[in-house]
Amino acid sequence: MKTAISIPDAIFEDAERLARRLKRSRSDLYSRAVAEYVARHALDQVTAAMDEALAAVDEPVDPFATNAARRILRRTAW
Repeated sequence: MKTAISIPDAIFEDAERLARRLKRSRSDLYSRAVAEYVARHALDQVTAAMDEALAAVDEPVDPFATNAARRILRRTAW
């Protein structure tokens, strides 16, 4: 699909240089960039759906499980 967008000159120039360096067309560069951006934000939708599902379960909080999970997370290298 063809579309017209407006972006700042500096970003356009950086994108042109990158496209040349990667030997890709401008269209390919922009398509890949938007696809990556959309994929990163899709995680927000997954998180929201998980939050809704957990809220619907309505299980009481288990203090033992909560404390155990916290201890494990503190020892885990991030």
